Amino acid sequence: MLAVNYSTIRNNFKDYCDKATDANEVVIVTRKEEKNVVLLSLDMYNNLMKAARNAEYLAMLDRATEQLRSGKGQVHELLEDY
Repeated sequence: MLAVNYSTIRNNFKDYCDKATDANEVVIVTRKEEKNVVLLSLDMYNNLMKAARNAEYLAMLDRATEQLRSGKGQVHELLEDY
């Protein structure tokens, strides 16, 4: 992980984009008043988003399992027989 100020990124943008994509480096761009941003590859971003969605889904399954264990489940008839 690199931390670089805004002026350095602006002057060397291509180099830092290459570091993010080719070396899977995460670059923190430091700015005034702590309005920092992060530069990372699209692949890394997609992996982070997928992990977040998976975590949400697993949390939903955990809540559903706990509801069933505590007797809060409901029985429904199937609309169609298979």
